[in-house]
Amino acid sequence: MSDRQTEFWQGARLSVPVVVASAPFAILFGALAVDNGFSVAEATLMSATIFGGASQLVGIELFGQHVAPWLIVLSIFAVNFRHVLYSAAIGPHIAHWPWVQQAIGYFFLTDPQYAEAERIREQGEKVGFAWYMGMALTLYVCWVVESCIGALFGRLIPDPHAIGLDFLLPIYFLGLVMSFRKRPRWLPIVVASAVASMIAYKTVGSPWHVSIGALAGVLFAAAMPVRPGEAATVDETAEVVS
Repeated sequence: MSDRQTEFWQGARLSVPVVVASAPFAILFGALAVDNGFSVAEATLMSATIFGGASQLVGIELFGQHVAPWLIVLSIFAVNFRHVLYSAAIGPHIAHWPWVQQAIGYFFLTDPQYAEAERIREQGEKVGFAWYMGMALTLYVCWVVESCIGALFGRLIPDPHAIGLDFLLPIYFLGLVMSFRKRPRWLPIVVASAVASMIAYKTVGSPWHVSIGALAGVLFAAAMPVRPGEAATVDETAEVVS
């Protein structure tokens, strides 16, 4: 195998836990989309073009409620606001890629993709395009296929809440947050982001708690004084926590 092939399969192997954890949600999306009047083809196309679980779930819930289009767009933007922060953080790491590859990379930028790229950088290595796409394409293809399966057979699957499948993804995200625990001020920033997100969930409601929690963590990190020897950077775990 060439070096690029090796990197590609290394990225693909990293995606396996994410594929397992996200499968119930992809299947759930497909089933809910059909219940809300989507055809199997439309549900699959939505997964292929948007590639954002939370955004897709918010979208199908609002499409059937005669909500103004601008409000649907704004709600989806609120859910995905953390990706603005992700792209700003990961941009310098992929600046050496050609612009076409950068555009492709930003399309496939997800929470686990971002976390693994950050981990690669912390190890002093470059984020290679082959490695990045090995992980990204595996996640993408599996998400689209699992959404299609949910649209076709979702009604035959028991309630994921009843058998605890819905708990897999939160556990995975908790693991992502914990992977940043060696960064300066990790704990207070995580606590600030989590508390703000929970308060926003109870007062403002979903999906706004996602962006509010992320913003609270970022602002809290920016307001904290920098100790000698610490890098003056915002701890990106705030976006993952919420």
